[in-house]
Amino acid sequence: MIGVLFDASRARPDTLISITVPPSALLDYRQRVLRRPNFMFTGLIQGVGKVYRKPNGVLVEGCERVSSFSVGESIAVDGVCLTVAKKVSNGFFADVSEETLRRTTLGYKAQLGDFVNLEPALCLSDRLGGHLVSGHVDGIGEVLSICPLERSWQLNLRWKEEEFSKYICNKGSIALNGISLTVAGFEETGSHFWIAVIPHTWESTSLRYLSLGSLVNLEADLMAKYAERLLEGLEPSRILEKNPLRAKISKDWLASQGWS
Repeated sequence: MIGVLFDASRARPDTLISITVPPSALLDYRQRVLRRPNFMFTGLIQGVGKVYRKPNGVLVEGCERVSSFSVGESIAVDGVCLTVAKKVSNGFFADVSEETLRRTTLGYKAQLGDFVNLEPALCLSDRLGGHLVSGHVDGIGEVLSICPLERSWQLNLRWKEEEFSKYICNKGSIALNGISLTVAGFEETGSHFWIAVIPHTWESTSLRYLSLGSLVNLEADLMAKYAERLLEGLEPSRILEKNPLRAKISKDWLASQGWS
């Protein structure tokens, strides 16, 4: 049995409540959490596999180094969140929608049997070693150049769709084929940017297979997109449109309500 200690309510702050639960209950909770629909990743790749096109979806092979997974769980494949529909000896089958094939590189990579990065979904107890990654690719990027440096590689990239360039900032996070990476620099608009890749990341992911003109999946920082959405609501015209009562708030009105 495992003991769990809780703080008491505000009514009796001097009281502690202790209960015991069997380990199996905690394991069951962990499994239920893993099966929730909103999975998250952190951009730390556990293995490199290959993806193949099948009539009803894709087959992903080479999952030996990926943590154990079950049918119904999610795995990021080159940054694309896929649900395990069926397990095979060293991989799994997954259904893929038309939207996913259109918006990501998964379709043509599956036709070629190309290399892909693999990361299982996070547990609540896992460390966020990279940054929060949703597995919902925003757009495609193109490799402009690969520059080997003394202790790293510099990848120069550009967004194929410039509307996403606004999410690029110096030292900001971006997921490239599911890998959590840091923006090292960018041109004025952000459509062209570059990242520095250390040897460990280069050797343990599919980045080493990239070449000039390669297409990659890009997911902008989730926090940046949420911040943008929240700031949209702060525009004065939209505030008044959503809540006309705010237009009546003034110093006199506040004073009449007891504020000073």
